[in-house]
Amino acid sequence: MTTSAKRFFRRAGITAVAAALLAGVAPGVAAADNGRDRPDLRAMVEEIAASGFAGAQLRVHDTKGDWTGSAGVRELGSAAKPPANGRFRVGSNTKTFVSTVVLQLVGEGKVGLDAPVAGYLPEFGLDRRITVRMLLQHTSGLFDYTGAMLPDGTIVPGIPLTGKEFLDNRYHTYRPEELVRFGLSKPPLFAPGTDWTYTNINYVLAGLVIEKVAGRPYGDEIQRRILRPLGLRDTVVPGTWPGIPGPHAHGYYRYEEKPGQWKTVDITNQNPSWASSAGELISTTKDLHTFFSALLGGKLLPAPLLAEMRKPHPKGGYGLGLYVQETSCGTVFKGMGGFHGYGTVMASTSDGSRTYELSMTYGESDADLGQLYNKADRLLTDKVLCGK
Repeated sequence: MTTSAKRFFRRAGITAVAAALLAGVAPGVAAADNGRDRPDLRAMVEEIAASGFAGAQLRVHDTKGDWTGSAGVRELGSAAKPPANGRFRVGSNTKTFVSTVVLQLVGEGKVGLDAPVAGYLPEFGLDRRITVRMLLQHTSGLFDYTGAMLPDGTIVPGIPLTGKEFLDNRYHTYRPEELVRFGLSKPPLFAPGTDWTYTNINYVLAGLVIEKVAGRPYGDEIQRRILRPLGLRDTVVPGTWPGIPGPHAHGYYRYEEKPGQWKTVDITNQNPSWASSAGELISTTKDLHTFFSALLGGKLLPAPLLAEMRKPHPKGGYGLGLYVQETSCGTVFKGMGGFHGYGTVMASTSDGSRTYELSMTYGESDADLGQLYNKADRLLTDKVLCGK
């Protein structure tokens, strides 16, 4: 656990949350915490939750003001709604925080954006063609420790992250160096800079670059440079701590225990060290809104580096730590993340006039959660960002 996380847990008086495997989803929407009724937004968050998720939390900022609400249930088998501003695992939205810190170090002259990563982390024997920019943009070509599909369609597994093997292993602690060495033990997917593929190993290495240059854990540097200045008191870097502090909805994992026999397990508590600086953060919709608005508004990075961050790779539509998407209403920016039991999106128009932050908790639905996640994102992009 990072120093900042320990301070947070002491302040909040956190106790462990008991896991429960129950059933049932109740309809309805929790009242918005700002008291403003928005039937259109209430209908959207209810539609998202009812599509196959246990619950959903939504925060919207648009021309009519700010609104927050939730739908579904906080825990399977209970009628209680998810907290309208509860905490959740943000998954790969962590990458946007990490990229911001790396780019701040670039702006201070402590890191070279196009410098070889091997110069900062010589212990791994990295290909010297791999630059810091390639890590942030996912063009390094490194094999991901979570597994990968080769060009010929062959699937090469990574560390155990699915099925019963994952469940039996979910409290295991991984060191970042261990994750990197696992990925480096496999042949690269392509030569550095010649292609694009989304891989978590890039951001584990980026976190290690921060640690090497700053002389402290990457989570402490996020605390010093982003969380504390912006007052993000509900965002923490848990490290190896398996719980979620404060009010939160439960996330579930559905897997095939035996051929044809599916089981749903409360996966709220798990050791997130497998995600490390690629995806371990816990936050709220309010904190994500504050962070993303400050970032895109130029409060965290100088204009030239923010412009680099917002420049998408032609294949992946990914800049340096965020997605850049062309829509019917112009360019929008997004952070997107998934974690066992949780899915998160933070999104904004280029001028910040319209934003949304969405957290979805997975339940016992047998639907394709990836498709449901994308459907929810498209709905909110059309209705909130583009005002259709």
